[in-house]
Amino acid sequence: MKRRVLLRRIAEEGAALARHGSDHDWYRNVITGNMAAVPRHREINENTAREIIRRLSAPTPPEG
Repeated sequence: MKRRVLLRRIAEEGAALARHGSDHDWYRNVITGNMAAVPRHREINENTAREIIRRLSAPTPPEG
C-alpha cells in the first residue's frame, strides 16, 4: 500500500501526527488515544498497513 493512501485512511479514522521519529512517524488516534508507528517508505507491506489501521481505528459501537 502506498504511504499516502495509508495516511489518508488513518486520518479518516481520526488519527493525527503525534511526533516524528528517526525512521517512523508516530500517529495518535484522538478519540481512543492509541498510537502507532508509520514507516517512512513509499510502499508499506499490506500486513503492516492493515495492523496500523487496526490499531488506529476507533472501536465500533455494539449493535442492539
